[in-house]
Amino acid sequence: MKNAVWFISYKLKKGADEKEFLAASEVLGREYISKQKGYISWKQLKNGDTWVDLTTWETLEDAKNFENSGGGGELANNFYSFINFGTLKSQFYTIVKDH
Repeated sequence: MKNAVWFISYKLKKGADEKEFLAASEVLGREYISKQKGYISWKQLKNGDTWVDLTTWETLEDAKNFENSGGGGELANNFYSFINFGTLKSQFYTIVKDH
């Protein structure tokens, strides 16, 4: 079985508070995402004003099922409220080799 990574890059909305965004990320990850089928990890990276979320899943199917679940309710809505969706790019990758 090959693990999968969901790669999402984006920028925050103008004036968004990074500390509040990271707090919203922490709650969403702990209370919702980490409890989903196949979840392994979530890393958040930053370069300048561009953020990247790397979520690792047991399978590509688990990753895509999570993307299509539309869950998370208020926790997800709070997280998404910081993101400029016009800048969002999303791609799935299958891990071929882990060094």
